Amino acid sequence: MKKYRKLIIAAIIALIFIGTFVFLWQKSQPKEIVYNEFTPEKVDIQKTTIITGKIEPRDEVNVKPQISGIITELYKEPGDHVNMGDVIAKVKVIPDMGQLSSAEMRVRLAEINLKQAEIDFKRDENLYQQKLVSAADYDKSRQTFNQAKHEKLAAEDALQVVRDGVSKSNAKASSTLIRSTISGVILNIPVKVGNSVILANTFNDGTTIATVANMNDLIFRGNIDETEVGQLVNGMAMKITIGALQDLKFDANLEYISPKAVESNGANQFEIKAAVKLSEGGKIRSGYSANAEIVLAKADKVLSVPESAIEFSGDSTFVYVVKGEGKQKTYERKAVTTGLSDGVNIEIKKGLTTKDKVRGPEIITDDAKNE
Repeated sequence: MKKYRKLIIAAIIALIFIGTFVFLWQKSQPKEIVYNEFTPEKVDIQKTTIITGKIEPRDEVNVKPQISGIITELYKEPGDHVNMGDVIAKVKVIPDMGQLSSAEMRVRLAEINLKQAEIDFKRDENLYQQKLVSAADYDKSRQTFNQAKHEKLAAEDALQVVRDGVSKSNAKASSTLIRSTISGVILNIPVKVGNSVILANTFNDGTTIATVANMNDLIFRGNIDETEVGQLVNGMAMKITIGALQDLKFDANLEYISPKAVESNGANQFEIKAAVKLSEGGKIRSGYSANAEIVLAKADKVLSVPESAIEFSGDSTFVYVVKGEGKQKTYERKAVTTGLSDGVNIEIKKGLTTKDKVRGPEIITDDAKNE
């Protein structure tokens, strides 16, 4: 019994040894390399680039007050549509004390001059009725009296403007009423009732009451790399994609290319602008991030192969043409002239026909990956 047990154990060890030897021998054998193979085809090739930017209104203005004061009323909200001249807010004037004193002094002087002119006119009128003064002197006195009355009215108007920002004579054109300077949509009202505002002058830009834009005339603004800007010309068609609107697309036409580059992250970028063509019912908000796809070059119905089948060597390009079948298959290196590439397919201008077959990249099996 013990003798048979020893034989069985020896047989098992022998089988394990032989199996291991066979496995290692098979693994050491060179495996056949299999390649992808492609037949040249005639296709349309386009070289495109994607430009990142955002959507903006072409006309966007900041509405500012013509006087300094405090906001007492706001008649509009962001999102409201306004026409040119519509009132957005009302301002209560905070008068400048120096200007107020000067205006009050002007009124007092006007009252004194008017009172004296009235006395002189009545005296000359009596003398004229008694024929003791000439008609010329009488007319001159009356003219002086009328001028004094008008001067008093003008002084009172000036005082009202300085004190209240509006006078009886210009109530319709009051500078206390802040009006929109264009027709469009109110994008933002950065002030609240009670805020102090100042008018624009030499020393500051003034307080913005509202930002108004024409949302029916939009542009795409983005930057393109210096390596591609030379291929752009005004009028080129673009496709604008807005991801926030479920990949909604719009057509656009390039209308501006900056003549000067701006450095961004170590690269020179040129600003571009394109007029966006809105579809009916399309509603876009200012500031949406967008991508613009633009065709830099195109070639229709040209012979092409996958770019992965091309071997680049210096300024030359080569392919490996398949010769023979089965075990007799060989690959002949052949020079070709290439053209436009879209990153996947590349144009073959010379060196191949549709009857040829070229070698592509090696097919990687799962076993090879595991190794």
